[in-house]
Amino acid sequence: MGLLEIHLRQRREAGRALLMPYLTGAITGDWVDYLRAFVDAGADAIEIGLPFSDPTLDGATIQEASHVALSRGASVRAILAGLSGLELGVPLVASTYQNLVLHDGPEAFCGALRTAGVDGLIVADLPLEEADEVEQAAADAGVDLALLASPATPPPRLAAIARRSRGFVYAVSLMGTTGERAALSASATTLAGQLCESTDRPVLLGFGISTPDQAAQAIRTADGVVVGAAIMRRILDGASPADVGAYLAAMRQALDQEREPAS
Repeated sequence: MGLLEIHLRQRREAGRALLMPYLTGAITGDWVDYLRAFVDAGADAIEIGLPFSDPTLDGATIQEASHVALSRGASVRAILAGLSGLELGVPLVASTYQNLVLHDGPEAFCGALRTAGVDGLIVADLPLEEADEVEQAAADAGVDLALLASPATPPPRLAAIARRSRGFVYAVSLMGTTGERAALSASATTLAGQLCESTDRPVLLGFGISTPDQAAQAIRTADGVVVGAAIMRRILDGASPADVGAYLAAMRQALDQEREPAS
């Protein structure tokens, strides 16, 4: 069990709903300040997107954020250099696509993550059948490889994903791309419930968590939430670290209130 999973388990066992905000690395010149604002607002871990030119699972907002970051000269090495030495007090999880992992090779890629202080990895387009090499490289580097499960995943495969995932299991709330949604889909709570029944590993629900109310609803079945597009939309529209921190603080409050025992 890696540092990411230990950390998330400890917080969950203390009765805390888990909050993992997302930021596209190098989206702005002061992008590291957003990470500090996330922590101040109550983040339990932070997902750092390593921008890729063809982000097939991402919707319009994250695609735009990736384009902006790449236009500014973002690269894996530059982003990891920006993370190196940061003392944020919560684990960092890199998210990307297979192409970037294979470019350097899984062993070198995962080693670079660990050197930069990154504790987890999400490879959005990595099928279970092709995960062995990355899985081994991540384990050797001390990086937890978190796998994704969707509402269309059949039960035997769902069990395999829950068994092989490390750090947490990423429950994708719906069949589609990332992006803000008006409501949490029924498939989201069903999937989270199935995963929580099949594993004691933390289950985080993502894709479309946009409001405090949606986050509170999500943790009635999941252990926590991932919030991405709603944050990036605000940053793309000019929100400062303090602005985004206030938005996340409201979500943190809703999660905490949902976890409070009934009087």
